[in-house]
Amino acid sequence: MIVGASVLQLPGILKAKEMGLYVGVADYNPKAVGIPFADEYYNASTMDEDAVLRAAEEFKPDGIMTLATDMPMRGVAKVSEKLGLHSISYETAVKATDKYEMIKAFKEHGVPSPWYYLVSSLEDMNALEGRVVFPCIIKPTDNAGSHGVAKVSSFSELLNSYEYSRGNSRHGNVIVEEYLDGPEISVEVMVVSGEVHILQITDKLTTGAPYFVEMGHSQPSMLSPEVQRQIREVATAACLAVGIDKGPAHVEMKVTSHGPVMIELGARMGGDNITSHLVPLSTGIDMVKATIQVALGEEPDITPTLHCGSAIRYFDAPCGTIKSISGVENALKLSGVREVILTKDVGEESVPIRCSNDRIGSVIAQSETAEKAVVIACKARDLISIVIG
Repeated sequence: MIVGASVLQLPGILKAKEMGLYVGVADYNPKAVGIPFADEYYNASTMDEDAVLRAAEEFKPDGIMTLATDMPMRGVAKVSEKLGLHSISYETAVKATDKYEMIKAFKEHGVPSPWYYLVSSLEDMNALEGRVVFPCIIKPTDNAGSHGVAKVSSFSELLNSYEYSRGNSRHGNVIVEEYLDGPEISVEVMVVSGEVHILQITDKLTTGAPYFVEMGHSQPSMLSPEVQRQIREVATAACLAVGIDKGPAHVEMKVTSHGPVMIELGARMGGDNITSHLVPLSTGIDMVKATIQVALGEEPDITPTLHCGSAIRYFDAPCGTIKSISGVENALKLSGVREVILTKDVGEESVPIRCSNDRIGSVIAQSETAEKAVVIACKARDLISIVIG
């Protein structure tokens, strides 16, 4: 069973069918793109743990999982505990989806992480005056994809950003935390029988302050071997700190002047096509298949068979109504281009990029090295013309 049937979960649905599995999906949207590819559909919100449990009790899966999104992991863990399946514990799912519980776990286990304050009300926010070092970050405790995240440089900016961040929090709580300066990376992880395996380190390109939306990724990392060794150590410690003993993890951190420091992690495969596309293109490891196998209680083969570079670059179009999109066929003809993805079409709006949902498309490339893959992805992206009216 796969919790979610959106474009984010589609790679899992297709892979499971390719593996000969009988697939049920749960999603609140009866028009979700993955539903036609599944064998059974249950109308249940991925955020509603009890509804997911009811669907699972009817479907009776041998394994359950989600892809690329955090909060459904609570439903996955709840079902697994209730039905005796193979997933992380519910306690770990909470630590991996609540940024306050997560950072507490990091601190308790000595994992490098920012200073922080939990804010549950405007009174809590006002009490921080004179205690916070600027610049700092404000973000919801329970959202992802850069929703509600902002960098602020003064207490007045912090107050002004509170409602924006709180409005993106499902339970109204936000965290004010240290701003980490340095390159941002992610680590793609698979935990098998309690052992943490680092599959790849991903370099990131973001919009920068104030919203830090990711606009590109490439693998393998171009950081020095010593820094990559430190990153692997921190990622391993972070996974163990929150209790991830099986399945995938997507670990995000910044490489500061004091070394790698955690931002946050998810107890699931990374989104943005990182684990569904970039990892197999750079390592040959089918991370989607491995995740399905772990969910079924099997031991996956995560031995690298490739040593290539892969990259994705997102479009940054002006704001307005999309009048036309051209050049996709020319982009696809470039050697090394593996896919062009468009998430918005003619007639839809191109808006300011404040979260990952605001991006309108991307190009994925593969080459001998990460540097070459980035060049190819950028060249292909520039061949595509998006006219805004």
